[in-house]
Amino acid sequence: MISVNINGVLNGLGEFIGKMKKRKGGTVINLSSIAGVKGFPNHMAYCGTKFAVHGVSETLREEVADDNVRVITVAPGVVGTELLSHTASNDIKDGYESWKDRMGGVIHPEDIASCVSFAYNQPQNVCVREIVVSATRQQP
Repeated sequence: MISVNINGVLNGLGEFIGKMKKRKGGTVINLSSIAGVKGFPNHMAYCGTKFAVHGVSETLREEVADDNVRVITVAPGVVGTELLSHTASNDIKDGYESWKDRMGGVIHPEDIASCVSFAYNQPQNVCVREIVVSATRQQP
């Protein structure tokens, strides 16, 4: 999780941020999670990795603003993905399904894509710094 969620972001940035700075423009969109804004019990490592994405994004934004590079963080709540297929624990799966039922369902990947599209399609001089999006009834 740390390798993908933190090192993956850092390695990706290392591949292209210098080029964006050199050409004086570009947009970085980092995908985080509501778990990067608020901790969740029993998800310490995951939350830590997503808090790291937020921290990296905030710091990078300061470092590249004068080069006209935008940094956008998108932090979705529960999204209908195959996430649970990677979990062997029936307790976790049952709790997750119950949580989804209580909130009347989750948001869809297309909802996140719409948010990303909105932020990206702003003029280059406008930076939607962060989008936190979830199902209306998701708590927390």
